[in-house]
Amino acid sequence: MLIFNKKADLQNHLMPYIQANSPIGLVPTMGALHQGHLALMERSLAQNTITVVSIFVNPTQFNNPEDLEKYPRTLETDAEKIKTLSADIIIFAPGVDEMYHGNTVSQHYSFDGLENQMEGAHRPGHFDGVGTIVKKLFDIVQPTNAYFGEKDFQQLQIVRKLVEKNHIPINIVGCPITREPSGLAMSSRNERLSPDEKTGAAFIYKTLLEAQDKFKNESISTVKQYVTEAFAAHPEFKPDYFEIAREDSLEPATLKENTKYRAFVAVFLGNVRLIDNISLN
Repeated sequence: MLIFNKKADLQNHLMPYIQANSPIGLVPTMGALHQGHLALMERSLAQNTITVVSIFVNPTQFNNPEDLEKYPRTLETDAEKIKTLSADIIIFAPGVDEMYHGNTVSQHYSFDGLENQMEGAHRPGHFDGVGTIVKKLFDIVQPTNAYFGEKDFQQLQIVRKLVEKNHIPINIVGCPITREPSGLAMSSRNERLSPDEKTGAAFIYKTLLEAQDKFKNESISTVKQYVTEAFAAHPEFKPDYFEIAREDSLEPATLKENTKYRAFVAVFLGNVRLIDNISLN
């Protein structure tokens, strides 16, 4: 298995594939890999000649320094997990200086308002950090296809907008959420939950399923009221937000129209912030 730490080394290795117009897949990650990440890699392996997995904990997308410090860094374990899938997958694991050259700041982006909703409203500057690192990875790898999970649906829409507005010739592939048997969306942050918290966290998806069912026949305000009361009855959760929004613009919805809607939630369980979402129609 090849692991590159330097941009130039990776680019030299990829150049024959680029020159031959062979499809290259990119799976950007921050490591601490789980089955959800592996599902993205499987999709890439099936659709490309070669697959690159980036493992980089990007400092510019963290609002909370403590969160950045606590984020697990498990490169050796990650490499072993990837190897069980395919030894042909290439890992790109640069350091911060390699990606930012001593100037660890974000570029400012406009994503036509997508960045101001939900996660953007609660984590100022977060999506500037996401856009900055994703653009850097795209420039380095020059992938044909790039794979992102729908658990971070807002991020997925942000990346699609980044590609659209910058005329980047890359196909963005959104992949379904991978869940624990309990329904809890797989996340690297789940490892910070105690066993009891992890069991209890299944309530998040259960509540989303109830919201999905109620959305069929009830008003948006009624569904939101139900979710508010459901979490209020479980004080171990501290909701950051619950929103029903249009999938295209991510704008909060008040009246049902002929468009696709999705429910989004972010809650704290203990000191761990968990997000999830579900398609409503």
